[in-house]
This record gives sequence, structure tokens and C-alpha cells, in this order.
Amino acid sequence: MRNAETAGVAPRDGTRIGRIGRYPVRWHHALLTLWTALWFFVAERHGAVSWHYLRTGEELLFSQVPGGGLALYANHPELQIGPVSFLVAGLFSPFPTLVGEKLAEAFMSGLGMYMLVLVGRAAADHNLGTGLNHKRLQQRVLIAGAAFIPMWVEVSVRFAHLDDVLALFFTTLAVRALVRGNAVGVGVFLALAVDSKPWAVGFLPLLLVLPRPARLRSAVWVVGLVAAAWLPFYLTHMETFAAARFTIPNQAASSLRWFGVNDPSTPWWDRPAQMALGMGLGALAVRRHRWAAVVLLAADARILLDPSVYTYYNASVLLGTLIWDSIGQRRLVPWVSWIALISLYGSALLVPSDSTRGLIRLAFAVGSALYVLWWPQRTPRNKRRNGEAEGPPPQPGQTVPEARMTLDAHTHPTVRKSLVDVVAGNAARVADRPAAPAGPPSYV
Repeated sequence: MRNAETAGVAPRDGTRIGRIGRYPVRWHHALLTLWTALWFFVAERHGAVSWHYLRTGEELLFSQVPGGGLALYANHPELQIGPVSFLVAGLFSPFPTLVGEKLAEAFMSGLGMYMLVLVGRAAADHNLGTGLNHKRLQQRVLIAGAAFIPMWVEVSVRFAHLDDVLALFFTTLAVRALVRGNAVGVGVFLALAVDSKPWAVGFLPLLLVLPRPARLRSAVWVVGLVAAAWLPFYLTHMETFAAARFTIPNQAASSLRWFGVNDPSTPWWDRPAQMALGMGLGALAVRRHRWAAVVLLAADARILLDPSVYTYYNASVLLGTLIWDSIGQRRLVPWVSWIALISLYGSALLVPSDSTRGLIRLAFAVGSALYVLWWPQRTPRNKRRNGEAEGPPPQPGQTVPEARMTLDAHTHPTVRKSLVDVVAGNAARVADRPAAPAGPPSYV
């Protein structure tokens, strides 16, 4: 049933909501593209701060430079970058250095815009049958995307961290595949994320959202592709294990200082704790039917326990808030994304005290984790209006009627029978309606 607010402005097939005239481009995508271009030109003047790491690693891995090849990580533990990232960086090596940098920056910025489209489409697909107002969803993606873009430009243009960019891009593709019920796609994309940047293991709890047989198939793809990318380095050069113990300075603005960790560099337990905390929180989110919070929780664990405070770390947080604000909640104003931008990026620019910045990071990480895990979720309007009993929320790839039929086995038989009658009645009403013209969801 079409939402009343949308019915007055949408064509009959509902496929042209928000489009610019007869063109396939939508207004919110056009506005976000202009917003991206503005930030790109602001950051590009002092961009590609870390691109030389990608060029160096790519040359060492593929150009038969002494100390490179499969000995890359054994001899250069400072290159905490996955082999897939070096492979993609090789696409820009034929160009002159400056031209290659600019092309890489433009490429990574474009991936950010594509990720906004993917998240919007995933939200539309996930909420099919819930009375979702697609125009409001587009507005929500526009507002959340406006907060996401500055941090995306920070990682893709100013620092040119292709490894972080690819890890987040593949994770977004995994979310899209998850919503569509594509178990193989989820496994492949999560594996590519880990093969681009190791800290992406924090996103693996997304596998738990899949039904058990599909989950096993997806996990096999993850294990196989991760092993194919990393094992050759470890099996041929045992010194590669030392790369996992590479340390960085424990900066004064790190949240670790508020836990009494004053070591001058990364504590030995820090990286395992980051991964364990992120995966544990993600598993808890899935258990509480809040899988859209997995990316945000993994990013929270990263900034909470990392000894460094580089601003490009915040891109993973903003992707997490974008997914949560678009898929995990139904409020028009995605205020979690803007709180993240103001707290993390605003404090880095405006707060002079290192200790205070660390406290703000700590407060945001803990506060946002508690919010997405425990704050009561709003019931979709069509369920409130019809007064229907509320079962578990629909899982990715599952329609709302199917979700209502998967109530706990201990549900009282009378309640279960009532729900069956409701679903059957809805199905009969749908069957009596004239067939709608074929077409994609109205968001697309």
C-alpha cells in the first residue's frame, strides 16, 4: 500500500520519485555530487598525504624490487595495507606520479558517491512492505550523506588511504548483498574488505545475519579468499608474523589515555582487543535484531582503543552512522550522523586540549554503542496503524509477512493463528489489486 504522503507526488508506478524531470538522476544524488565536488576541491590542494605508501608497496610487490614480492610484509611491517589495495593501486602506476594521484583521488571520491546510492537502495529493499515513504528515505540519505561526505573526502582525497577506502567500499557491497539475500556475495565482499585492510575483520558479524546453511557457505568464501590473499606471505617468510606486532605512537588525544594506558606506543594487547570488542559488539547487535549497527560498532571499537587519532579514521564511523540512519532507524532527521561529524571532526578542528578531544571520542564511542544497541526502536507506521502484533523485524532477504511468520516457537497458538489470518487477509487484498507496472523500487 502506497504511503499517503508519497501518493500525491509519485507517478503511478512509483519509480520516478525524486527524479530530475525525465532524467534517471535524482535530486538528492545531484546535490550530494555537488557537495562532494566542493569538498574535493577544498581537500585536493593538500591531498594525497599517504599515497606514497601505496605506490611503494605496489612497486615492492609487483616489480621484483629487492626485499619485495612475498617478502613485502616481512621487510616492511610499516605497510599495514592489504594485497588487494596494492593490486588496485597498480591501476594508477602507468600514469605520471601527479596524474596518478589525481586520478586515484577522483576514483576514490566517486566510490563514496556510489556507496551512498548502494546504502539508499539497500534501505529501500530492506523496508519493502513496511509502508516506507521513499521520498522521506531520499531526504534521510541526503542529510546523512551530507555528514558522510566530508569524512569520506578526508580519507579518499586528503590522505588518499586507498586501503581504508576499499575496505569500506567492499563492506558496503556486502551490506547490499546481505539485504538481497546473496550469501556468496556477502562472503566475497567481506573477504575483499579484509584483504584490503586487516581491521575490516570487525565487520564479519554481518555473516551471522544469514540463515545457518547460507552462513556456512558465506563463511567458506571468507576463509578461502582471505587465506588465498595472505597465506603466501606467511608460508614463504615466517618473519611476516612480526608485521602484526608493528606499533605506532600512543598519541595524547587517544581515548586510551582515559583508561590509564600511558605507554609511549601501541600496547601488545591493543589490536586483539580492538578486533574482539568490535566483533563482540557486532554479534550482540545481530542477536538484538539490529544488524545495521554492525559497521558503526566495529568503528566505535577502533576509535575507542586505537592509540592514534588520525581524522581519516572517522570515515568508518560515518559509514556506520549512514547505514544505521538509513537502514536501522526510521526517523527523518539522521542526527546520529551529524553528532558523529560534529563530535569527531569538529573537536579535532576546534578543541585545543588533547585530553578533552580524547574524552569526546570516548563519550561518542560509548554513547553511540549504547544507543544503537539499547534505545527502543520505532514501530513502522503501517504496523501501528493496523494494530498488528509485532514479531521480529524482517531479516535481509525476507519480506515482512515472512518475518511475522517466523515468531518464536513458544508463541501461543492463538496468537500464531491470528497472525496467520492477518497475513492471509493481506495476501488476499494484494491479489485483488490491479497489477502494478513492472519496475524497480521507487528509490532506485
